[in-house]
Amino acid sequence: MTLRTPEAWTGRFGAILAVAGSAVGLGNFIRFPAQAAQYGGGAFMLAYFASFLIIGIPLVWAEWTLGRMGGKHGYHSAAGVLHSVVHRPWAKYLGGLGFLIVTLIFVYYISIEAWCLGYTVNALLGRFDGSTDYGAFFGTFVGAGANGSAIAFGLGDLGLFLLATFALNFYFIHRGISRGIETVCRYALPALLALALVILARVLTLGTPDPTKPDQNVINGLGFLWNPSKPGLSVFDDLANPQLWLAAASQVFFSLSIGMGVIITYASYLKPRDDVALSGLTAAAANEACEVGIGGTLTVPAAYVFLGASGVAALAGQTIGLGFIALPQVLANMPGGQALAVCYFGLLFLAALTSSLSMLQPGIALLEEGPGFDRGRSVGLLALLTALGAAFVWYFSADLKALDTIDFWVANVLIFIQATAVIIVFGWVIGIKQGLAETRRGAKMHVPDFVGPVMKYLCPAYLLAIFGLFVVNKIVGWNFRFGADAAFSPSGYVTDLVGPEPSAVARASFALIVAFLIFTLLLVRHSARRWQARANLTPAPSPLNPSSR
Repeated sequence: MTLRTPEAWTGRFGAILAVAGSAVGLGNFIRFPAQAAQYGGGAFMLAYFASFLIIGIPLVWAEWTLGRMGGKHGYHSAAGVLHSVVHRPWAKYLGGLGFLIVTLIFVYYISIEAWCLGYTVNALLGRFDGSTDYGAFFGTFVGAGANGSAIAFGLGDLGLFLLATFALNFYFIHRGISRGIETVCRYALPALLALALVILARVLTLGTPDPTKPDQNVINGLGFLWNPSKPGLSVFDDLANPQLWLAAASQVFFSLSIGMGVIITYASYLKPRDDVALSGLTAAAANEACEVGIGGTLTVPAAYVFLGASGVAALAGQTIGLGFIALPQVLANMPGGQALAVCYFGLLFLAALTSSLSMLQPGIALLEEGPGFDRGRSVGLLALLTALGAAFVWYFSADLKALDTIDFWVANVLIFIQATAVIIVFGWVIGIKQGLAETRRGAKMHVPDFVGPVMKYLCPAYLLAIFGLFVVNKIVGWNFRFGADAAFSPSGYVTDLVGPEPSAVARASFALIVAFLIFTLLLVRHSARRWQARANLTPAPSPLNPSSR
């Protein structure tokens, strides 16, 4: 029996816009520059582009293909798609990770999105100028000083903006695929690009603002980002650092929204012969243009011009510090700083909105096709579930511990597991021959034959190696560089849970993840029973051809 749904994109371009909107988020304009600054600029870029080619593009094509395959049978959640395509008992639970991952990301991402909205409003009201202590403002605004202190509703507090952002997300997701998600992306993407280009043009024309510091100019700022090595060092010194490759691969996941179930869900609403090869490549290219061409080129040189190399190095890896403390101060020092601050935080909010909407649709899809709820009840249940999680993060705001802990385990563990499993399913369970044949169906570009071995062998091996490095470095705590002495230094995220002085908030955050996991498993199990009952009434032929494996 085939499931039916009235939801669909208005066309292939709508799907491309939505996937690009999902990918173009805060990671492009904040996380990417912070990672590049932390790992030496040019060396990070080499590892980043290698990861983009080896795991990014193959996973994009795999997820677009799997989504369209499942959509032909009326399934739109990652759990339903893998259930219908793979026909293995474990497949539906693997797909259930798509629900778990995006739902957990949403419960803390919505807070960051609210930061962006709050900063935009405060900038519009003229509350940011050269005299503002952005560190103090941020600490008060997000409640970093004490748990519960963020629960306030003034213009300098998070509460009002968190509620507004939450309501806005669920208003648009209730409107559906074409009238909600696609409509938002159709207007928000051009608007945020226009705002980004305004700031980029201003940054690239800064020259040397302080004649007493001739080295702090735009050209040297661009060199910091793109030069493959720093003075006195070889690029191989940086590339020999395993954590550089882990960071680069992690950034690719964030950049392209792969390993989350989002692309699988979005692609499932395509028609059977809609192009997935060129569509996937186009969406990925649009994201890279925003991330590398605009995000990195805007942020790193601006920080370099006003803070210098040492100032940029001090911000290395500080995603939040760079985006909400350092960059506002940098913008305030530019001519027209108030207007630039409005543009900057406005583009961050729009980028966050298009991404957060993409995190809700996979959950809606599973609730609709699993328990069989209509869209209204699905939206209501998901709103209740995510509101509980968001309230947890909102209350436990001290040092952003709850947010940071959930982000660590979801973004570094669950996403890698999901992505690795998806590419193995595509290459080894479905089989490369049949998988690529499906990718090429209706394609307006030729997918080269060498892509097959890359997807079957190189991509899974690369992912397993990167995840192994993560486990060794971040969980076991064995920090090392090739050719250098090893050192044992347990990760704070692990010692927070099982160390001699565990953090109560970290443990509670981990318990929240486990609770969401249990809910997901029960939801998928219940859904599978209904799917099986339908299949028993109207048997459907398996889409797999074992001879192609």
